[in-house]
Amino acid sequence: MTGLSHFDAKGDAHMVDVSDKAVTARIAVAEGYIKMAQETYDIITEGRAKKGDVIGIARIAGIMGAKKTADLIPLCHPLPITKVAVELIPDPTLPGLRIEATVKTTGQTGVEMEALSAVSITALTVYDMAKAVDKAMEIGGIRVRLKDGGKSGRYEAE
Repeated sequence: MTGLSHFDAKGDAHMVDVSDKAVTARIAVAEGYIKMAQETYDIITEGRAKKGDVIGIARIAGIMGAKKTADLIPLCHPLPITKVAVELIPDPTLPGLRIEATVKTTGQTGVEMEALSAVSITALTVYDMAKAVDKAMEIGGIRVRLKDGGKSGRYEAE
């Protein structure tokens, strides 16, 4: 299982030991989107959803999702997150919402999973709040766009 840090020499899953890693400033930015029918887009962007402020509630859910990552993904370390920002950008060309999450910490391991969780939970919350009018919404494009800090240095998606 060379190259997969969450497996030991026998191939058993384990939590990576980060105790010897340096404490450094770390950041991750993830992105994704939720595509929907034009009518759904209009309802959300005009603030007419029956369940309330879809964008505001989804933003809070994304922040909470980042904070709960270690509870949801078995081998993630619980981290002292110092910042979570979630942006939902209306995009009429989808139509839908583009989602970007930025997570920061000062620690011994990165926050890519927290940023990805924030984007995922944000998109799922939008779906939950609007599914009564549009069950065909599509969530996609979820990826790490930027990661910096730690031994492996900086990564930027093309």
